[in-house]
Amino acid sequence: MGETNQTRLVISIQSQVVHGHVGNSAAVFPMQAEGLAVAAVPTTLLSNHPHYPTTRGRVLEPQLVNDLLLGVEERGLVEKASILLTGYLGSVANAEVVAAFVARARKSNPSLLYVCDPVVGDDDVGIFVADGLLEAFRDTLVPMASAITPNQFELELLSGLAARSAPDLRVAAAALADGSRRSVIATGCTLEDTPVGKVETILCEPHGLSRTATDRLPIRPCGTGDLFTALFVAGLAKGLPAAEACRRATVQVFRILERTKDGEEMQLTPWPWA
Repeated sequence: MGETNQTRLVISIQSQVVHGHVGNSAAVFPMQAEGLAVAAVPTTLLSNHPHYPTTRGRVLEPQLVNDLLLGVEERGLVEKASILLTGYLGSVANAEVVAAFVARARKSNPSLLYVCDPVVGDDDVGIFVADGLLEAFRDTLVPMASAITPNQFELELLSGLAARSAPDLRVAAAALADGSRRSVIATGCTLEDTPVGKVETILCEPHGLSRTATDRLPIRPCGTGDLFTALFVAGLAKGLPAAEACRRATVQVFRILERTKDGEEMQLTPWPWA
């Protein structure tokens, strides 16, 4: 990809919070700091992520999300964008609205890459989204995507297959690729041969796996997957090959986590991180 304004615009559709760093509140600033223009569309407006004792706000109504996306189209942003990113959607109705938008966007701009972060859960808390969203990702949004960035737990849920060894992970990723050129990047992986004390990000490609390991730190703040996907998208928008964009994003996330002392919220500033 080139370096024009047109190829450096990202449309990012995911949650937004007042306090903390998840969804667009984790993704927008890093992408902007990496030199991208970002059109951020919220699917929720919350005071904070739900891991706190209280959460205010709500999942946005599908009519509002649809109206915002129509505004994106009316401003010609679809034609200007190079990448469309989706994350936490909040409801099945919002997933249906977003899927319709993705279809229209890909028709208007056939060169548009669609990166889908299928946010449905994690191994420490299980599934944390509304009933039906797993199926919406699996049956509708993932098949539309150019690349998907599930964590290991989500990869297993979406594929219906275990992914705890390198061969098994390749089979699970191939099931989601479904014979297409779709890239599958599994985050937060611990496989049978992962070194003790390490965690891996693994890009699954037809010719093999590209694995990047970092130390497993004694903290687990929310939003690391949202941050990784944003930085991966930034690398793609700059023209990096998927393997290099994946490696670079993994290292950047690790450096942010290294300076996140209390483990409650990621420390995104000051920038740069690398």
